[in-house]
Amino acid sequence: MVVRVDLNISLDGFATTTDQTPEKPFGDDWERLVAAYVATRTMQARVFGETDGRGTTGVDEKYAAAYFEGVGAEIMGAGMFGLHSFPDDPDWRGWWGEEPPFRCPVFVLTHTPRRSIEFANGTVFHFLAATPQDALERAVSAAQGGDIRVGGGPTVVRAYLEAGLVDRLHVGIAPILLGQGIRLWDGLRGLEAGYEVTVEPAESGTTHLTFHR
Repeated sequence: MVVRVDLNISLDGFATTTDQTPEKPFGDDWERLVAAYVATRTMQARVFGETDGRGTTGVDEKYAAAYFEGVGAEIMGAGMFGLHSFPDDPDWRGWWGEEPPFRCPVFVLTHTPRRSIEFANGTVFHFLAATPQDALERAVSAAQGGDIRVGGGPTVVRAYLEAGLVDRLHVGIAPILLGQGIRLWDGLRGLEAGYEVTVEPAESGTTHLTFHR
C-alpha cells in the first residue's frame, strides 16, 4: 500500500486559480493548468466518457493512466468535491456528474459532515470532520490493500506532506505562470530530503516531477 499524490501546478507553484466567475466556475486559468492532462486518452475516456480512442498518447498519457492504477481509496478536501459552491444544498452530488471517475471509496474532509453518497460505478463519497491521520486510517481500511491517493487540493496535500504521510508525490508542472492562488510548496522547505527525485519532460511542455521513497 502506497500513499500517493498527483497534482497539477504552475511554474510558480500554484495549484489553484483565482479567475473563477459564476458563469465559469473553473475559470480560464484552470483550463490552462490542466490542459495537458485533460487532453490525454485516459482522461478523455475516464472523465469525459469519450471511449473512441481520442486523446494524446505520449508522456502525459503515461502519468494520466498511472493516476488511476491500483487506487483503493481517495482522500480529498471539500473544495475538490465542490462543497464551497453549494454549502447549504444537501442534495449536491459534486462536480463529477453521475459517473465520478474515482470508482472507489472517497473520503471528503469537511467541517460540516453530511450523509454518504453512493454511485452506480462504485464511487462512494464519505464526509468526515477528521485529522489527516484519522482520515488515512479510514481510507486504508476501505482500500482493501490498494493504494491511497490524496487527491487535493493543495492545502490538504500540504497537510499530508507536513505530517510525513506521503510515499510518492507526483506533480505535473504546466509551463504557465499564475501569480496568485494557493501554492503547493509553501512551508515545505527541505521536502526533498528522504525522497528520490526524478524528472521527465513531456511533449506538451509539462514537466513531470516525482518524489518517491
